Amino acid sequence: MTEVPWAASMPQLLAPWLVRQRWYAAKGATVRGLERVGGFRLVHDVDGVGVEVHFIAVRAGDGDPVLYQVPLTYRSTRRPELEDALVGRFEHPVLGLRWIYDAPHDPVFVSALLDLLAGGRYTGGRAPGTGPGPGEEGAAIGVPQRPGPPPSGPAQVLRGEQSNTSIVVGRAGPDQVIVKLFRVLHPGTNPDVLVQTRLAAAGCDRVPHPVGWVEGTWLSPTGGLVRGHLAYACEFVPDAVDAWQVACAAVERGESFEEPAHELGMTTAEVHAALSAALPTRAVDAVVLQRLAEGLAGRVEWAVGLAPALEPFVAAARRAAATVRGLAGLPPLQHVHGDYHLGQVLRSPSRGWILLDFEGEPLRPLDERLEPDLPLRDVAGMLRSFDYAARHATIGLPTSHPAVAAADGWAQQARSAFLAGYLAGGGHAGAGPGGPTGAEAALLRVLEIDKAMYEVVYETLNRPDWIQIPLTALARLTAAAPAPADRTSAP
Repeated sequence: MTEVPWAASMPQLLAPWLVRQRWYAAKGATVRGLERVGGFRLVHDVDGVGVEVHFIAVRAGDGDPVLYQVPLTYRSTRRPELEDALVGRFEHPVLGLRWIYDAPHDPVFVSALLDLLAGGRYTGGRAPGTGPGPGEEGAAIGVPQRPGPPPSGPAQVLRGEQSNTSIVVGRAGPDQVIVKLFRVLHPGTNPDVLVQTRLAAAGCDRVPHPVGWVEGTWLSPTGGLVRGHLAYACEFVPDAVDAWQVACAAVERGESFEEPAHELGMTTAEVHAALSAALPTRAVDAVVLQRLAEGLAGRVEWAVGLAPALEPFVAAARRAAATVRGLAGLPPLQHVHGDYHLGQVLRSPSRGWILLDFEGEPLRPLDERLEPDLPLRDVAGMLRSFDYAARHATIGLPTSHPAVAAADGWAQQARSAFLAGYLAGGGHAGAGPGGPTGAEAALLRVLEIDKAMYEVVYETLNRPDWIQIPLTALARLTAAAPAPADRTSAP
């Protein structure tokens, strides 16, 4: 076995481990400080195993502290079956030397978490020896959404997630659930919980049925206690396949995606209509347009600050953002998905398309993600996802390669079919015979530019080999971006 890190304090142990996790937000930035600001202990019935959830504030680079949820199990002996989840060894102030594991992989934690989701037991406060006792911060509460005992059976952590950790629990069937642990915490309501529970309550079958959620409290940087969501559980649809896999398989086989894309467009419009009825909306007036334009312009500066490869597109992106001020006749703002792409959709033979993960873009502030937004933002996200599905297999190929031309054709066909389906389902895309027209077409292009710039930032930080996909899209989108309109034309 490899050498295991040993530490005499929790910050010393966690600092090098945190920066290697996929959900760590400040990749590449130097950790300047790490502080435990809350947490709680889960009650369980297994001797020799401690289960604690820590709220860790990390200051990295020049940014503000980011709060992470770090559940850990403390074991008196090393467990070979948990080797991939081993964080290190820690000299616990009460228990002594312990082997520390990333808890979602430990069945003891999963069992205790499910009990909590069903309204079970916990103890608030800091870990022993690290500060004030129970009741001052870290209290947790499970809010069950369906009657009966918590699910049981084997548990599996899903691989590949970027910002959260999800655990599938139970044997295949109607009682199987998936529990998502929010790794980056924010005070207030998590949109993933708000939107999905509202949709389910309204009878929308296009989201998984909720099982429950967990809330907790912690100390805010400005003092005082704040409250936020820690986890959300919903049904796991066992016969569903990730839409990204479905689309990529079609690309690899050279098959059209026209019919599935049309159906997905109709489903998207159906969910948008349900969201508009279930949650507040806001009319688009001159104030809203000004705010949108300023927000888009700010995103341009944010993006180029993190991804220098965007510099050639900055001027055109600024001009595109300015056009928003002059648009008229747009549909109301409403709650949307916020980070819509093929990886957020499942294809079920029994249920059709099912939408997941309504948190919004992880890099956007939570208060922005809770605000009503443009339905076309979701449309733009899915159009960009079709482009990714079509071109992921052409990375590194010259533009003259036949596969590049085939990818262009596949993406355009999927795009047109999705927009036609969205319009047929009642969505506002302003689509005419050749595609979107008018104000919606102008806004959609701006939002695609915005999304592609976000993608360049993401690829710069996580997957540099893929950066050419959004850069190629930006070259196409900014070349056709319109000039700013006269602001007097705004409503």
